Amino acid sequence: METLRYELDADGIATITFDEPGSPVNTMTLQWQHDLAEAAAQLVRDKDRIKGVLLASAKTTFFAGAELNSVLKLKPEDAIEGFGRIEALKKSFRTIETLGRPIAALLNGAALGGGWEVALAAQARFALNDTRDRKIQFGTPEVSLGLIPGATGITKTVRLLGLMAAQPYLLEGKLFNPREALELGLVDGLADDAAGLRAQALAWIVGHPDAVQPWDRKDYKMPGGTPSNPKIAAGLVVAPAMLAQKTRGLYPAAQAILETMVEGAMVDYDTATRIESRKLAKTMVSQTTKNMVTALFFNMNAVKSGKSRPKDVPRWEPVKVGVLGAGMMGAGIAHAAASRGFACVLKDISADKARAGFEAVRKIAAPLVAKGRMSELQQADLLNLITPTAEVADLHGCDLIVEAVFEKRELKAAVTREAEPLLAAGGVFASNTSTLPITGLAEASTAPERFIGLHFFSPVHKMKLVEIIRGERTSDETVARAFDVVTALGKLPIVVNDSRGFFASRVFGTFVMEGATMLAEGVPAPLIEHAALAAGMPVGPLAVLDETSLALSVHVMDQTRVDMAAAGQAFEPGAGEGLVEQMVKQLNRPGRAGGGGFYDYPAGEAKHLWPELKSRFERAGVAPTIDELKQRLLYRQSIETARCLAERVLTSTADANIGSIFGIGFPAWTGGAMQFIYSEGAERFIANADALAAQHGPRFALSAAVRECIAQHAP
Repeated sequence: METLRYELDADGIATITFDEPGSPVNTMTLQWQHDLAEAAAQLVRDKDRIKGVLLASAKTTFFAGAELNSVLKLKPEDAIEGFGRIEALKKSFRTIETLGRPIAALLNGAALGGGWEVALAAQARFALNDTRDRKIQFGTPEVSLGLIPGATGITKTVRLLGLMAAQPYLLEGKLFNPREALELGLVDGLADDAAGLRAQALAWIVGHPDAVQPWDRKDYKMPGGTPSNPKIAAGLVVAPAMLAQKTRGLYPAAQAILETMVEGAMVDYDTATRIESRKLAKTMVSQTTKNMVTALFFNMNAVKSGKSRPKDVPRWEPVKVGVLGAGMMGAGIAHAAASRGFACVLKDISADKARAGFEAVRKIAAPLVAKGRMSELQQADLLNLITPTAEVADLHGCDLIVEAVFEKRELKAAVTREAEPLLAAGGVFASNTSTLPITGLAEASTAPERFIGLHFFSPVHKMKLVEIIRGERTSDETVARAFDVVTALGKLPIVVNDSRGFFASRVFGTFVMEGATMLAEGVPAPLIEHAALAAGMPVGPLAVLDETSLALSVHVMDQTRVDMAAAGQAFEPGAGEGLVEQMVKQLNRPGRAGGGGFYDYPAGEAKHLWPELKSRFERAGVAPTIDELKQRLLYRQSIETARCLAERVLTSTADANIGSIFGIGFPAWTGGAMQFIYSEGAERFIANADALAAQHGPRFALSAAVRECIAQHAP
C-alpha cells in the first residue's frame, strides 16, 4: 500500500495512517482508493484480533479531499466509469464502518470535502481543540466548486443532522470548526494534542465495543423527520423555488444536492448512497463543474500562492498604516487594516470628517458584535488601533500610506506631495484609484519606484479582491510588498500593469455601458436587467450604474477627454456613454445618491425603474431575446478581458478569472471571463464574436493579437 499504512498492535488496535508520498496533504487519488480497498479487506481478515480501529494522518492536516486534476479531463461519456469508481470507494467505507468493531477518526487538522467524508466513515471523531489559531475547519464545500459531496457526505449529513439542519452545510457548503463540530454532535471530543486525541479515542473504543453507525441501529429515526413529516414536507415544498431564485438554474450541483437529500431521505441507507453516486457521476462531468474547479480551485491556488508576486523579495509587513480620506473607501481600508492588527492613521481635511470615518468603522463592526461573532472588547481593541486626525504630522513613520480621496488627478497629486515625505524609510505610497493611470499619478511622487496602485473594491469589508497596479517605474520590491500587504489584510491580490481603468474597472465599464447601449437602442429596461440576472450577474447594469453613480461615470468620461486631448487623441463616446451623459446633464438623474437615476427610490418602499425610461428610450419593434442579451453582456466582458491579456495589462488567465469573479461579479458558473471563452470553445467564441461585431459594432471585434492571445492561453 503506497498511500497509507496498516498496523495492528498487540492490544488489538488497528491503525490506518494516511500518508500520500510526495504530497503535503492526503487526497483521494486512484492509488489511495485502491489502497483503502486493500486496507478494508485486511481489516476483515484481522477482525477476530481487532478490538478497535483508528483512522489517522501523518500530515499536518487529516485529509484534503478529492484529487481534482482528473475532473478537468472528464467527458460526459465518462460518467458510467465514474459511477463505478464512486461505488467502489463507498464499498470500502461500508466495509470499514460495518466491521463490527468501533472505528474512531483522529482529526489532527482540517478535513474538507472528501476528507470529511473519510472522517464520517468512523463512528466517532476526535479533533484537536483549535482555540488559538482557529485554522482547522471541517465540512463539505463541494458545491462551491460545482460538485456534490458524493462519497456518502450528503447521505450521512442528512442522517446525522436532519433534512432542514443539514441544508446550510450541504447546499451552501458552510464550514465549521472543531468547537462547532462538537456542538453539532459531529465530533465526540476535543484534545489539545495528538496524544490526547489517541487517548480519548482508545477510551471511547473500550467503552463502545459494539459501536455502529446511527443509521444502522434498529431504533434509528432521522432527526426532525423524513419528507413524509408534515412540517418537513411544508419546508420542502418551497425549497426548490428558493434554490432556483438564488442560483437561477445556473448551478446544477446545488440542484443535485437538494434532490439527493430529499430522495435519499425516503429510502434505506444503501439505496440513498447509490442515488448520491448517480448524481455525483452526472455532475462531475459537466462543463460548469470544470469551469468552477478551474477558477475556484486551481486559479485561486495560483493567486494565493503568489504566482504574480515578484520572486526573491523578502516578505514584508507594515507596522503602521496611513489612510488619506475618511470617506466610505478610506474607512473601509482603515477597518481592513485594524481588523488585522495594524495601527492605522485615518486622516481627512477636518477632525469632524476624520471622526465620521472612524464612526463608519464602528458601524462596520457593530453587526458582528450583535451576532456574537465579535466581543465588545474585540471591537474596542479594533477601534483603538485607528487614530482619526486632521493633522498630517500624525502620518509620520507610516510604512504604508494609501490615498483614498476623490478621483481627481489634481487632488491626488496634492495629498501625495503632502503626505509622502512622512513615510518611514523605504515605505510604500499607494493610490486607491479605480481608473486613473498610476504612471501619471506617480509624477507627483519623489520616489515613483515606491508608488503603486491598490484598487480596493466597495464595500471593502465584503469585497475580497484588491487590484495591485504596477506603474511604469514601480519596482519589483514595491509590487512584492503590496502583494504581501494585501495578503496580510486577508484579501485576494491580482497584479496588473498600468492602463486607463486597469483591468477590473475597464471590464466592469463594458458591462454597465453595454446595458446603457441596449437602452439607447430601444431595448426595454426590465428586459436588460432580467437578462443580466439570468446570465448570473449579481445585479443588472442599470442598477449598478445607479449605485456607483452616473455622475461619477460622467466625471470619469470628462477626465478621459482631458487626458486623451493632452495626448493628442480624441475621446469618442459610444451610444451607452452618450445616454449616461444625457441622464446626468439633461435629465438631472445622477444616480441613487443624487435622488434617482435609472431607478426611483421612494422612501420606505422598494426601488423601481424610472417610469419615464419607457417613453424616452424604448422603441417599438425592438425586442431581442433574453439569450441574445445574455450573450452580449457576457461576450462583451470576456472580449475586453482577452484584450487586457493581449495588451499585457493582465499577465495570467488565473488573475483574469479570479479578478473577474471577485472584482466585477462575473458569474462563477463560467469559471471567469477567460475560462468562459474556453468553455464556449475558442473557435465557437471567435465566430460568435465576429457575428456580434458585424451586428453591433467594433467593440465586439477581435484583433489578430487578441485571437493569438486566446489561442496562446488555451488550457
